[in-house]
This record gives sequence, structure tokens and C-alpha cells, in this order.
Amino acid sequence: MLWNWSTVGSCFIARSWRITSRGMFAGSCLGVIFLVISLEFLRRLSKEYDRFLIRQHYLHLVSQSTVLDTNLRSCQDGKSVTVPSCEPARISNAKFRPTALQQAIRALLHMLQFAVAYFVMLLAMYYNGYLIICILIGAYIGAFIFSWEVMLG
Repeated sequence: MLWNWSTVGSCFIARSWRITSRGMFAGSCLGVIFLVISLEFLRRLSKEYDRFLIRQHYLHLVSQSTVLDTNLRSCQDGKSVTVPSCEPARISNAKFRPTALQQAIRALLHMLQFAVAYFVMLLAMYYNGYLIICILIGAYIGAFIFSWEVMLG
């Protein structure tokens, strides 16, 4: 494997992916860009799913604590207040373990990320300059779209 700038006549991954025209090569380049964008999407989806599970667990704890004890109770400072305002410290330290189904979904998202990343790595191993540039463009666009989040300051 040597660094190359081959276009027509190149072959990637399988015999069926043989480039026979410039249009086919351009389509392959666009496909590689979208493949890497999909990898960034899967990474974000995985992160958002974890956040969803934690948020769901937190809401369950809050609702459980308000249902179990709606009477006034005294907090550490001795003031008498309702349960939800006394609970945040206990709830925020609560440990969470996903259910088997939730973990199966998390594992599926991880497997999809791994498969796409491995496929991208195989494409990079052809050392085709155009494909590597497309991988970098896809990473840039994907990160721009899917890692644009609110940052805590």
C-alpha cells in the first residue's frame, strides 16, 4: 500500500466497488463523506441516549421521593421544607445501572459506531489522497453539526 491519487480504475473494499468513471469516483467520495458524518451522528446519538437514561432515572427518583413522603420534613439546616428541596443532594449522588434492554440499546449503538469506524479505517488504509481528504471533510462537517452543544462555563 502506497500513497496514491488514483481515481478511475481504483478498487475499494470489494471487487464490486471498482471505479469505472469519474462520476462513480465523485459518488464514492460523497459516500465516504456521508459515512463519516454518520459516524459523528452515532456518537452524538449514543451520548444523547445516555443523557436521556440519566434524566429519566433522575425524574423517577424525584417522583418517587415526592410520592413516598409529601409531608414536611426537616433538612440538615433544621428548616422545615418539602421533600423535593431536601432531596437534591441525595438524588444527585444516586447510582444508576441501566436495565438489560437499555444496556442492549447502548451496546447496539456502540457496535454500530465501531462498525462504521472500522469501515472508515479500512477506506483510509487504501492511502488514496482523495478518500483521506473526504474522510477529513466528513469528520469536520459531522463534528460541526453533531458536537455543537451548549457548553458549561
